[in-house]
Amino acid sequence: MTEMVFGTSPVRAGDPILPRWWRTVDRWSLACVLGLFAVGLLLGLAASVPLAEKNGLPQFYYVIRQAVFGAMALATMLVISTFSPRMVRRIGVLGFLAAFVVLFALPFIGTDFGKGAVRWLRLPGGMSVQPSEFLKPFFVAICAWFMAASQEVGGPPGKIFSFGLAVVVVVLLAMQPDFGQASLVLFSWCVMYFIAGAPLYLLGGVMGLACTGGVFAYGASEHFARRINGFLAAEVDPRTQLGYATNAIQEGGFFGVGVGEGTVKWSLPDAHTDFIIAVAAEEYGLILVLIIIALYSAIVIRSLWRLQDERNPFVRIAGTGLACAFGVQALINMGVAVRLLPAKGMTLPFVSYGGSSVIASGIAMGMLLALTRSRPQGRLGDVLGRGRG
Repeated sequence: MTEMVFGTSPVRAGDPILPRWWRTVDRWSLACVLGLFAVGLLLGLAASVPLAEKNGLPQFYYVIRQAVFGAMALATMLVISTFSPRMVRRIGVLGFLAAFVVLFALPFIGTDFGKGAVRWLRLPGGMSVQPSEFLKPFFVAICAWFMAASQEVGGPPGKIFSFGLAVVVVVLLAMQPDFGQASLVLFSWCVMYFIAGAPLYLLGGVMGLACTGGVFAYGASEHFARRINGFLAAEVDPRTQLGYATNAIQEGGFFGVGVGEGTVKWSLPDAHTDFIIAVAAEEYGLILVLIIIALYSAIVIRSLWRLQDERNPFVRIAGTGLACAFGVQALINMGVAVRLLPAKGMTLPFVSYGGSSVIASGIAMGMLLALTRSRPQGRLGDVLGRGRG
């Protein structure tokens, strides 16, 4: 029986799929994801109870829902992580087409749930879904496919196609308005474009266009201008979400005020979602916050490290885009809570409450684990030749 060497683990060609998957998957990143999910449930026990009581629901209603969403996300992640790069590319293209159609129709069939931004699609049974959450990982996959195809001899102008696609998606997200997701999509595209070999001056031009768009949005959108003004204000209004979050982080100190002793969860309407890190800082202190940061950092660094010698252009570009988007989303969420960034309404992957956010994070992480699995590295020319299929 023949053997192939995947990284440092020999894999027999006739091995069943699960043993082969276990030998080749990044088990450290997998463990970090499970750690983040456990932290999310722990914080949900504290942060979601006030909301449940306010809405007249059982005390642990949202915690149970989070556990169900998390189980669905982890199952999805594990299934996708067994896929080949070609299968990841295919589900990325199909998933993007489906999410894009829904996102395009959102202004006509969507709802804002009283939050001033039409970002959700209401489903039967009181359920809702946020299409932009699912669009992000699929967007990375389809743009990586375009960029990888452009590197083939006689290939299409994939970089131009990906840029046009990025512009359309950013405009649709800005119309909701959802400038946070739009910024994340643009960032992931810039990272992939850089990895694909783009000149720095072109990236500088794109960033210049983004800044120009930001200035235009400031003048045209009251929602955007209000958040920027609040961020630039000399002092934080203590009655705002940022004010409550800042005070909670200061009160927590190094070791926190104690489990269940925090008060910010009773004041912040989004304590279980956008400002979950404030609950962590107040009740568990800086120690838990550093653990959370370490878990996210480990996933991103290990993924990039495993991708550095990858010879398949699609795998290298898509994997880098997914890893960086995952890390930057966490950075934005925590940066908003400590007032390093303007408020953007972005969740903390696997930690914040929310069905769309958790399941979409499971899809993204499943794709990343699939792309970072150890596999034989052939000659670059051979890899490009197989990529045409």
